Amino acid sequence: MDKLIFTALGAASNQGFQRVQLTNDLANISTVGYKRSQASRPESVRLDGPGFPTRFQPIVPSRVERVMLDTGTRMETGNPLDIAMNDSTVLGVQAEGGDVAFTRRGDLGISEAGFLVTGNGKLVAGEGGGPITVPVDGTVNITPDGTVFFTPGGGEVAVAQPIGNLLLRDASAVTLVRRSDGLFEVEGSDGAGGDFPNGPGIASVDSGSLEGANVNAVEVMVNLLDFYRSFETQMKVIKSSEELDKDGSKLMRAG
Repeated sequence: MDKLIFTALGAASNQGFQRVQLTNDLANISTVGYKRSQASRPESVRLDGPGFPTRFQPIVPSRVERVMLDTGTRMETGNPLDIAMNDSTVLGVQAEGGDVAFTRRGDLGISEAGFLVTGNGKLVAGEGGGPITVPVDGTVNITPDGTVFFTPGGGEVAVAQPIGNLLLRDASAVTLVRRSDGLFEVEGSDGAGGDFPNGPGIASVDSGSLEGANVNAVEVMVNLLDFYRSFETQMKVIKSSEELDKDGSKLMRAG
């Protein structure tokens, strides 16, 4: 009887990570450039110990959120500072600790200090990892290859000048995982971030548009319903096991 309860309770506990993934996807359905996580499926693992090797524990093999880079819905904005990343392209930014991490968020702007930043305030990294400084009194345009041009205003003849290159990487050859701050890094970096070699694809962006989240609200809601039904079933199994155990104890006392 204890084996049945152990298995059901173990499955219910380990599925909590799936619930966190689904609710996080649903909460970020309107976040620019948000990428859903790869679903983690429980696996049965035999537990070694005293007695016969008959006890198995359902576990989630990895609690790391692997990022799915499939493209979300494109939204045309006409703003030259808005960029949408193509294919498996990711944009390098500076995290709070100064390390380089990556994002798909392309709603860029200029901070009060004159740095190019994302919509949530992260410093956009240029080639080499340093921030990109934007001069005052002019306009900024970004080419498909990530070159940032600045055109000064007020002169009779305004000539666009390159002021930096976005740190763009093709991530088709690596596995990216989500960090606790929501940014991406290569699997195995353990929160340290860092750059990685460019993949075989061409890293490029489209200026004047944004990419929405690649989350399907209906799909997430259906998966959440399936999760809660599974959880209720496991709780019923535990409850039924408890009742059977009590009934068995009564029969033993009567005998």
